[in-house]
Amino acid sequence: MNVKSNIDFFIADFKNNKDQPAIIWKDEVISYNQIVTRIDYWREKLLYIKPTTIVGLEGDFSPETIAILFVLIERNTIVVPLDIKHSEKNEKKFSIAQLQILIRINSENDIEINSLENNQQLNELYNTIIENNAPGLVLFTSGSSGEPKAALHDFSKLLDKFKTKRKALKTINFLLFDHWGGLNTLFHILSCGGTIVILDNRKPDYVCELIEKYEVELLPTSPTFLNLLLMSMAYKDKDLSSLKIISYGAEPMPENLLNHLNKVFPDVKLQQTYGLIELGVMRSKSEDNNSLWVKIGGEGFDTRVVDGLLEVKSDSAMIGYLNAESPYTEDGWFKTGDSVEVKGEYFKILGRKSEMINVGGEKVFPQEVENVILEMPEISDVLVYGGSNPFTGKVVCAKISYNGDEAKSEIIKRVKRYCREKLEPFKVPVKIEFADATFENDRFKKNRMDG
Repeated sequence: MNVKSNIDFFIADFKNNKDQPAIIWKDEVISYNQIVTRIDYWREKLLYIKPTTIVGLEGDFSPETIAILFVLIERNTIVVPLDIKHSEKNEKKFSIAQLQILIRINSENDIEINSLENNQQLNELYNTIIENNAPGLVLFTSGSSGEPKAALHDFSKLLDKFKTKRKALKTINFLLFDHWGGLNTLFHILSCGGTIVILDNRKPDYVCELIEKYEVELLPTSPTFLNLLLMSMAYKDKDLSSLKIISYGAEPMPENLLNHLNKVFPDVKLQQTYGLIELGVMRSKSEDNNSLWVKIGGEGFDTRVVDGLLEVKSDSAMIGYLNAESPYTEDGWFKTGDSVEVKGEYFKILGRKSEMINVGGEKVFPQEVENVILEMPEISDVLVYGGSNPFTGKVVCAKISYNGDEAKSEIIKRVKRYCREKLEPFKVPVKIEFADATFENDRFKKNRMDG
């Protein structure tokens, strides 16, 4: 077992930080020394788990899941993080990843460890991990457009960047346990000697309460949650003056939302991030607080744009999908599927190619139409999607959230009229419906549909 290639540098940092707070969980402050103690405990407890074993770790962020995760990495297992809040969706993933052991940790910290039968021949992509004597990581896409895809990584390559120390901040780990965004935040903050504040839920009132209570400095989240935060006005009842940075990613940021955030949080740096399950999180730098232009890449990443779509080459990119075709070009570039505009060193992310609405051969990105509709002060949220049409193939449709008293028929007329003033005719919504709620999914992103 090659410990040094895995977590040795983390353990050394933890021991140096000793009694400094590493994690705040359920109002309990857990020091770095205590994390080391839990790692030592689980190292002995899980001694029977052999290298290359495929282990599902189903839970949420907690001292136990974090300690177990480090031990599994150290042992060169292939780790499959799974969100216990969505356990009903996980069984299919057991089969795709070919789990051999499942460790389940619930919200009460009850721990179950079970061996699973797997009589299938292992996916040949696993051989790369086994031959390299490295830890593996399997992450699943959301599966919003079909079966979730399982991305296999060499875990050690993803961890290498955390050897470079950056500023330590007290951070709410908003992003989820089973996606790289959440894990990236965890490893980044702990490698820098910062403090992670773990959430019981992701409601705006509760998030603001913890920011005030623990003087949180960094909130990594999504535009959808930030819209919920502003709509709820939860920020007005709490002292959020400790916040230094709000980082946002996972989906395009609406321009009017960014402008609103700048007004509400004038002293907070708004930092756009860019990452994918298949690539990890890339270094990024926003042009400024009011700009959606972002510089991405940095050490270990190369970028190029082909036919308006972003492609990335990186040694730390995934090995491949366990259950889907390779997304790599013949010369080794990962096709992100993100449409972008380019301005010098900066990119503007327009949206996923898969979400683009093809109206009789014309391209419509939902975000562009949403940006226009959200300029109307009476519209609190909107979701734009493609609806079927026998003549053009697709038409633009929209669902809007409106809290006023005006007749719905009049609002529909005004929305369409406003869009006609701002957009080309084929981008104007043909069908507009109303909804009482916002349009986030369980990962706090826009829950797009296709009619």
